[in-house]
Amino acid sequence: MKSWIASANDPVSHFPVQNLPYGVARKAGQAARCVAAIGDKVVDLAALEDAGLLHTGAQVFATGSLNGFMALGRQVWDRVRGDLTDLLVEGGNPALRNTPALRQKALLDAGQVEMLMPVKVTEYTDFYAGMQHAKNMGEILRGSPDLPENWLHIPIGYNGRASSVVVSGTAIRRPWGQVRGAGGPVFQPTERLDIELELGAIIGQPSALGAPVSVAQAEDMIFGYVLLNDWSARDIQGWEYQPLGPFQGKAFGTSISPWVVTSAALDAFRTAAPPRETPLLPYLDPQKPGLYDITLTVSMQPEGADRPTTVTRTNYARMYYSAAQQLCHHSIGGCPMNVGDLLGSGTISGPERGEFGSLMELSWAGRDPFTLATGQTRSFIEDGDTLTLSGYAEGNGYRIGFGECSGKILPAIAQPDWTK
Repeated sequence: MKSWIASANDPVSHFPVQNLPYGVARKAGQAARCVAAIGDKVVDLAALEDAGLLHTGAQVFATGSLNGFMALGRQVWDRVRGDLTDLLVEGGNPALRNTPALRQKALLDAGQVEMLMPVKVTEYTDFYAGMQHAKNMGEILRGSPDLPENWLHIPIGYNGRASSVVVSGTAIRRPWGQVRGAGGPVFQPTERLDIELELGAIIGQPSALGAPVSVAQAEDMIFGYVLLNDWSARDIQGWEYQPLGPFQGKAFGTSISPWVVTSAALDAFRTAAPPRETPLLPYLDPQKPGLYDITLTVSMQPEGADRPTTVTRTNYARMYYSAAQQLCHHSIGGCPMNVGDLLGSGTISGPERGEFGSLMELSWAGRDPFTLATGQTRSFIEDGDTLTLSGYAEGNGYRIGFGECSGKILPAIAQPDWTK
């Protein structure tokens, strides 16, 4: 398919007419609105809704989050996607293309708007579902790549903080915390600040308390996906994580991309999980391939550097458990899921060093620093560094892209005065 919006037909554009991801944007002096991306434009969905061109059965787009739209369910998601495609595809419904006043109101240059959080995140759960990452971390921390006994049987996860999930472009301040010292714990800013390259699943439909969902039902509950960087303070995490897992080492910030790529747009890129080393229990068996062939990259740019360096290139298909399996397992004891819940895939790493999804792995916990294109070396993130995630699925002459998820690290605040 081609669009009458020329920029959408560029084969390296992340936002062709086959994609149409959703987000929330604000034009200067105006309220936030739900939007879609097409080429170098954003489409004001509320304007199309007011014109009677999007059929939701409710007014849901003149708002600051996608939650109201997601709550309407998959039939409405599919109908609106069809409406949008028809309005933007070459030779489709001319109501937008041939109406100058509506076009001026509804079709904006991407540079005209500020992208905001796309959803109101109700709860956030992060998983540990990449086999290579789990083996690498075992080797680094315990001297053995052997997986925990339960790892091949369940998607391991922990409940994180929704309050610190932020949109791409939000600066992250280096956190303070307790770290292990020679004679006991020391309170200081983290010295081992890291990233985790992940894909986040956005839950668009709820489940009830006490009602587990199957993998097939979970597939139908997932509205779409975002790039996700789960910032990590490895020295804080290393002191606190036993026996209950991550806490302050993770709670200070998680960045997501502003665009939510729908599961419908990714459906053509489904791919099977790696071969199972041991059979899963029946409730986790998928009915169809649950992963996607999505190329993912991480770049790093020190403050003042004239260009970024790509430090990682990997693929979401490296995961061992899909988002639907994670969602199924999350609910299996009766935990209710909400519209707007966010599930992090876990760090995505491949078998080669250039495919590792964290700096902890890339520098092997600082023992083997890597060199950037500018000549600088890194083991972990330094103040002023900007980390950027990007990703896309490659079709025949088009890409289903996520745009970017970026964040700059600011110095830690001055040490608080605890006497006040």
